[in-house]
Amino acid sequence: MTLAILFGGSSFEHEISIVSAITLKKKLVRNELLFIFMDKDREFYLIDAEKMKSTTFSSGEYKKARKLSLGAGGFAVGGLLGSKPLSFDVLLNLIHGRDGEDGKVAALMTFFGIPFIGPRLEGSVLSYNKLHTKLLARELGIDTLKYRVLSKDGERRNELGYPVIVKPVHLGSSIGVSVVRSESELDYALDVAFELDDQVLLEPFVEGIVEYNLAGCKTSLWELSLIEEPQKEEFLDFDKKYMDFSRENRVCEAVIDAELREELEAAFKRIYDPLFRGSLIRCDFFVVEGRVHLNEINPIPGSMAHYLFGDFEEVLERLAAHLPREKEIDVDYRYIHSIQSAKGKA
Repeated sequence: MTLAILFGGSSFEHEISIVSAITLKKKLVRNELLFIFMDKDREFYLIDAEKMKSTTFSSGEYKKARKLSLGAGGFAVGGLLGSKPLSFDVLLNLIHGRDGEDGKVAALMTFFGIPFIGPRLEGSVLSYNKLHTKLLARELGIDTLKYRVLSKDGERRNELGYPVIVKPVHLGSSIGVSVVRSESELDYALDVAFELDDQVLLEPFVEGIVEYNLAGCKTSLWELSLIEEPQKEEFLDFDKKYMDFSRENRVCEAVIDAELREELEAAFKRIYDPLFRGSLIRCDFFVVEGRVHLNEINPIPGSMAHYLFGDFEEVLERLAAHLPREKEIDVDYRYIHSIQSAKGKA
């Protein structure tokens, strides 16, 4: 299988996507890999495998690479004798945040008929927006922490008490996230968050809360990872989280009883199917007073959460063979013909 990895994007998480792509280059060794970089201006470049290092992008050296166009038939490489189609079997959407997780890439790939691993449009919309994720969980009968949403131009009221955690609604990777312990700290934390987003989510910050992470997908069967209990301080900030996701070794499995494992897996399956078919996602759960709560859905987890699987590449191969297909619609203009026929009779 030839797998094209699409990474970069116009996003606050642009650099994290680069880290993820470099990490997967080391993990995916059985299949041929192509690397398609989307820069901040949303231009596409075909990056040689030996150039897959951070300085290629930070120095701007990537601009010397072959430029790609995207249109009917997929990606193409330009040349003196015209464009040549870029051939691959499946594309892996590895763009974190805006562009990759908000539905733009999903819409482009679907529109141009490019088979891809990643969240489809509906799943992207509901997981990219933290408020929508809360509403989805409620509809599925899964608990979440209490929350309030504040708007940039609205009133700054915290009705949840302290401490409280402040999160931009449309960002991941712990960007702009703060723990606020008193009213005097709230305005500054909101100023930081509102620099990044027009909406902010407030949640109670629960000391010592237990978190569990579970990743997976559905092929001909359920492909569920081990369950991890992240060892962290108050929360994983941007730097700690992605130094962590660039790791190459598998993590240790959480020591939990069979009943909790079943609850976490059942919640994951309700979230995933059918909304996220075709993607490999990670769900982060809290357990509060013995009840499972959804914290967030990661539709394109850092480095695809490879560290939670025994043979991550094998899971991707099976997922690539079980991607959803858009229904073909036969347009025969029967309705218009019937109208024209009726008018003729009149």
